[in-house]
Amino acid sequence: MRFPSKETVERVRSQYPAGTRVELVQMDDMQAPPVGTKGTVWGVDDTASIMVHWDNGSGLNVVYGEDRCRIIHEK
Repeated sequence: MRFPSKETVERVRSQYPAGTRVELVQMDDMQAPPVGTKGTVWGVDDTASIMVHWDNGSGLNVVYGEDRCRIIHEK
């Protein structure tokens, strides 16, 4: 695995600050939450993976370059 640059990590951190609500779009993991599961970002690690507390109780990270989530704006 090739690690992202410090600039990339900082860019992801600025896009997904703690408290951001996200929805899972794609995750290639047998234990992944179902697509469409919502959660709250609690941080971004040094590999630019987004750390999420999923609403269904899962704690799997959204791995940079592999998985996808989108920011949601809830009312």
